[in-house]
Amino acid sequence: MTTPVLEARGLVKLFGRVVALDSVDLTLNPAEILAVIGDNGAGKSTLIKCLSGALVPDRGKLFVNGDEVRFHSPQDARSAGIETVHQVLAVAPALDIASNLFLGREIRRKGPLGSVLRMLDTREMRRQSAEQIKSLGIGTLQNISQAVETLSGGQRQAVAVARASAFGSQVVILDEPTAALGVRETGQVLKLIRDLRATGKAVILISHDMPNVFELADRIHIQRLGACAGVITPKTHTMEDAVALMTGA
Repeated sequence: MTTPVLEARGLVKLFGRVVALDSVDLTLNPAEILAVIGDNGAGKSTLIKCLSGALVPDRGKLFVNGDEVRFHSPQDARSAGIETVHQVLAVAPALDIASNLFLGREIRRKGPLGSVLRMLDTREMRRQSAEQIKSLGIGTLQNISQAVETLSGGQRQAVAVARASAFGSQVVILDEPTAALGVRETGQVLKLIRDLRATGKAVILISHDMPNVFELADRIHIQRLGACAGVITPKTHTMEDAVALMTGA
């Protein structure tokens, strides 16, 4: 039996008297796209924040490749190979694509130039960025030295996904990646998500777009009122079934 790349058991998160997560279990397998859906207030965001280190659950356990872990910050999750692309993209518009890919992880020059003068190795960062963009098959980003503020919404999303893919060695979490995108750009992002799975990475996709979810996901985790209402697959259930579980119909 395959060991899950990421697993949550009995996650509980309280905000005063409000139960945001009520003993939630989640399993993510290698090279799998797991969609997380649910109505507003169902606990999706809280669940993702607990998985990505942005929140610490009050009870419950997290496992990466079968080993128990405790995340106290997003940096802890990143160190374990889990990268998150939030709905509000954390990109620096004035910087170029390569600088955004290496934001917070800049490569310094070798020798005293890097260690003493702390000069960045811009050429190496651009070379690695071009390789990463090419490996993901992102054809819309041709000029690595182009400022992100000159890019379209879909291209900015591609930069954020490329950064997560470059450093998320195991898991990439995408929060509403197609929100506010046009049809063509949405298609490009969906292709990116498939390409992530093809490279062996596991993906958690949070989305309100049911057709996209049923097109992409291997399994669908449904949140309702802070708890998991069920886990289904597009092969065994319809969109109507998913909505019924979400709403308690």
